[in-house]
Amino acid sequence: MEQVETERNNTTMSAVLWYAIFIWFASSLFSQSIYMAFNGVPYDALTLLQDLGPLYYIVVGIEVVVWISLGVLLVKKVVQKTWLGRTTQPSMA
Repeated sequence: MEQVETERNNTTMSAVLWYAIFIWFASSLFSQSIYMAFNGVPYDALTLLQDLGPLYYIVVGIEVVVWISLGVLLVKKVVQKTWLGRTTQPSMA
């Protein structure tokens, strides 16, 4: 019973993290497209981040956390597909 609840919580947290990553990625694309619509050229991310001043480090930290989370999710998904796929297949004896 506890295992079922743990699996539900893991699935829920994984889904929330995937949604957060998709929203982050989509908002980045949307932001870039709006800027290009008004100015004709893509924005320079370094200039924008430097204009933030001390908040620059917080923004970069958040982005690093998002990329690390994405990497962890992808590795977890690959490991689950490869290792669990091998153990659940019936043996051909």
